[in-house]
Amino acid sequence: MSILLTGGAGYIGSIVASILKEEGEDVIILDNLSRSKKECLPSGIKFYEGDIDDVSLLEKIYVEEKIDAIMHFAAFIEVGESVLEPYKYYENNFSKTIKFFNFFINKGMDKIIFSSTAAVYGEPQYIPIDEDHIKNPTNPYGMSKLFVERFLESVERASGVHHVALRYFNASGAYGNYGENHDPETHLIPIILEVALGIRDKIFINGDDYNTTDGTCIRDYIHVYDIAKAHLLAYRYLSNNSGSLKVNLGSGEGYSILDIIESCRKITGAIIPVEVRERREGDPSTLIASSKIAEDVLGWKREYQSVDSIIESAWKFHKAKFENSK
Repeated sequence: MSILLTGGAGYIGSIVASILKEEGEDVIILDNLSRSKKECLPSGIKFYEGDIDDVSLLEKIYVEEKIDAIMHFAAFIEVGESVLEPYKYYENNFSKTIKFFNFFINKGMDKIIFSSTAAVYGEPQYIPIDEDHIKNPTNPYGMSKLFVERFLESVERASGVHHVALRYFNASGAYGNYGENHDPETHLIPIILEVALGIRDKIFINGDDYNTTDGTCIRDYIHVYDIAKAHLLAYRYLSNNSGSLKVNLGSGEGYSILDIIESCRKITGAIIPVEVRERREGDPSTLIASSKIAEDVLGWKREYQSVDSIIESAWKFHKAKFENSK
């Protein structure tokens, strides 16, 4: 039996696919390559190119493969873009996803692992954030993910189809030959490392007047390898248990933007100039996770315990990519 993994040419999807394969799982990838590159696909894994709402393609996959579970990563993920183009996010992240899930649910699929986000919480009422925290997203990206979670809850009540929604905090770092490779790049750590490599002149901070220790946003960073291991544990949970879960994936520690810049300076030895500009709409000030359910129920344990170790892995990947591009 196989796991169908959407968005498997993307940053997180490609690493999850690689680790699943290493663990002996049979993986099938579906990706339209709209925001990823074919060369990022893990080797030795069967690949279908196309959209998640292409019913004829889904029928072909269903007929040709023995799908036991779905891991759904395919989505648009940029907060700022979602504020400027909300329709694009609701259409892609919600409408197409519902069509995709409906197809396989109607075929009898009963194990769904959904790539969700800490953005479903919005501005926190308390720290650390647990899974019961009020859901009040501050941007269309987070809202589109919350809509899917609500849909999956309704499906479970109606037909007993179980799911695990994994709410990532800030996925970071690299694993082997796989790392963040967005075009354009919008995530903090790879952008800082591009400054260290001389690809960019400076790092822009979007606001330094938040109610935090140094005025910059605080986030919880989690290594992508640890996220990938959580997906394997979620699959095993659904294979051996009834009932669904909502699960935070984070470190339980918060780092400000200035903290991350300073860590990157230490690891790279670069100066890394900084310029502050206005806040970006839709950004909560602080997001720090409680991952107690992941640890107690899934048996999840993080291998990467410090933000420095996360950045070190990212630096190795980006430096190698830069040197190979010369």
